[in-house]
Amino acid sequence: MNRHEIRKEVFKAVFMNEFYDSDDMSGVIGTFLEGRDNAEEEDLAKNNKTAEDEEYIKTKAEDISSKITEIDALINKSVDGWKTTRMAKVDLTLIRLALYEIKYENIPVGVAINEAVTLADEFGSDSSAGFVNGALAKLV
Repeated sequence: MNRHEIRKEVFKAVFMNEFYDSDDMSGVIGTFLEGRDNAEEEDLAKNNKTAEDEEYIKTKAEDISSKITEIDALINKSVDGWKTTRMAKVDLTLIRLALYEIKYENIPVGVAINEAVTLADEFGSDSSAGFVNGALAKLV
């Protein structure tokens, strides 16, 4: 899998956690990866997913979830007129992912924002890309 595909899988895993008890992130990730493993053979071959990719996805998603309180505090402090409790879950998850990558993985700001906006176009509403871009611009 390339980095974009891996990032997309991490997004999906962290997004799933929004609907479960955050204390069981490991179980949520396991369920997510099992679902991916049960995908059609053709899909797996197309994406060239390896065990290393799955381990990276799991580790990164769990690390993001462990830092959500800190990440959300930064978001709430920086994004005027919006609190994390009011944001669309897709948008919030993408902002969390990008902020995590910038703060903890030293991914270049432009790359993290561009990837978040690209994923917002794919998974969010019509206004998601603009909102994610604006929120991240204020954060950085």
